[in-house]
Amino acid sequence: MNRLLQIHCAFLFAVLGSGCVNTQLAGDVDPSIDINAYETFYVVHNPDDKRELEKVIAAEITAIGKTATFGTESTAPDGTEVVVTYNSKWMWDITMYLLELNLEFRDPENDYKFASGRSYRTSLARKSPEFMTREILGEIYGIVIPEDEE
Repeated sequence: MNRLLQIHCAFLFAVLGSGCVNTQLAGDVDPSIDINAYETFYVVHNPDDKRELEKVIAAEITAIGKTATFGTESTAPDGTEVVVTYNSKWMWDITMYLLELNLEFRDPENDYKFASGRSYRTSLARKSPEFMTREILGEIYGIVIPEDEE
């Protein structure tokens, strides 16, 4: 009987614990757009963001060989080819962590969204904002990002 109870408890923990590990990653690019042709990016600070994610996003775009700056919506420099906007959702589980990050690439002339990406990671699958940005860029650009690259 004791062995049966152990098996049931193990099964219960496995079922309950599996709901805590959830990741979702998506990237979408307009097929008529050559995403690699763009070199100059401007990341618009989201006024709801108190963690300065625009700096993280700009740094990760720079890390893939592009030029990226950041600031308010009204200060995009001349020559900007892509305006990047973002939304983030943070959660508390012992510490604050980034649950979800969404990026959108837009044409500065007409605000057309031609690429977007989303990373969603629950508490037990949490990663840094840098990693989540990197994995979204990987989806958009077709770059493989190793899970242990953090």
